[in-house]
Amino acid sequence: GSNFIAGVFIQAKHKKLSIYEAMMRGLLTPGTALVLLEAQAASRLLTDPVRNEQLSVKEALAQGLIGRDFYEKLLSAEGAVTGYTEPYTGHRISLFQAMKKEFIVREHAIRLLQAQIATGGIIDPVHSHRLPVEVAYKRGYFDQEMSQFLSDPENQTRTCFDPNTHENLTYLQLLRRCVPDPDTGLLMLQL
Repeated sequence: GSNFIAGVFIQAKHKKLSIYEAMMRGLLTPGTALVLLEAQAASRLLTDPVRNEQLSVKEALAQGLIGRDFYEKLLSAEGAVTGYTEPYTGHRISLFQAMKKEFIVREHAIRLLQAQIATGGIIDPVHSHRLPVEVAYKRGYFDQEMSQFLSDPENQTRTCFDPNTHENLTYLQLLRRCVPDPDTGLLMLQL
């Protein structure tokens, strides 16, 4: 689960930036920055590529890695790993269950599930390990319709704007264009 886009590397200046800082400097669109940060949060923790630290959403806000404008959305994405609290019973439920009960908008849930798949597999909300889509389906984490939808590459949403080529790409396509940071091994979007 460590193969996610951790930050931005400005090649000409040999400078690493966090995703949020790159957005604040106008290097990433707010939409792309949010998708990249959601993918991190939905895969476990937010990453500070400059200090090589991983933080919860709450810690990231306190340390200035993200702004309040993304906080609630990233808390929701973090729930894809930690589970969501069912308001009537207090029980922990999965991302798919939260979507079915309309606590999470379907398009948002699909984006988070696709990010998990791109970064190593669906996260088992009980045991916190990664599962292939077929195994997650067999364990009842989502229904057959969602399994088929997630397994079809044609259904990948193009929510990432590549600032180098000006193309709209899927998270996985943008991820494949990243290079490992020689110091940390984190995948960086090179500009």
